[in-house]
Amino acid sequence: MIRVLVADDQAAARTGLRLLLDGEPDIEVVGEAADGHDVVALTERRRPDVVFTDLRMPRMDGLTAIRRVCSLRAAPAVIALTTFDTDEYLFGALQAGAVGFVLKDSEPGLFVDAVRAAFQGQGLIDPQVTRRLVHRFAETSPRPATAELDELTPRELDVLRSLARGRSNAEIAEELFISAGTVKIHIARVLAKLGVATRVQAVIYAHRHGLVTWD
Repeated sequence: MIRVLVADDQAAARTGLRLLLDGEPDIEVVGEAADGHDVVALTERRRPDVVFTDLRMPRMDGLTAIRRVCSLRAAPAVIALTTFDTDEYLFGALQAGAVGFVLKDSEPGLFVDAVRAAFQGQGLIDPQVTRRLVHRFAETSPRPATAELDELTPRELDVLRSLARGRSNAEIAEELFISAGTVKIHIARVLAKLGVATRVQAVIYAHRHGLVTWD
């Protein structure tokens, strides 16, 4: 079972998300938080695998809560949830350590997919904002190669390029004729060598340094 903590200052939103996620056979909502302070406290107490949190909450805003949750020992994967898709919220959430970003008006299936992807170590960003996100981070001229890139093996570079094109672990495995387990190992090494915390940050890195283009 994927243990999920949901957080929103509106009770109706929490209830709706709980009903949606609890209806899946492999997902269990283990707690609800109404503000950022409770997000951190309940995460420490309930030890969820995934935290689904709104960005605008009282007492402690969602971005601060995400940073604190992601700094915890054995931190869960965090998905940001909001009605706003402004640059401030998008970039703030991802830079704080969120692995996914979903708008509240998204299709119900996307919420479930985001939880499963986060649990598997794969970030999922709402398709409504994905293209804009990558363009925003890569809008300047590609940066020159860095010492971190020089540390990557040819196979790790292939995996990073596939990752930056939006491929899942299974798709990368099929594309490169390696196992899904090997893909996970390569991705972990890529993140460590690049000094980034999430797959999304690795994708941004790849676009910023001109490893792939976004048509």
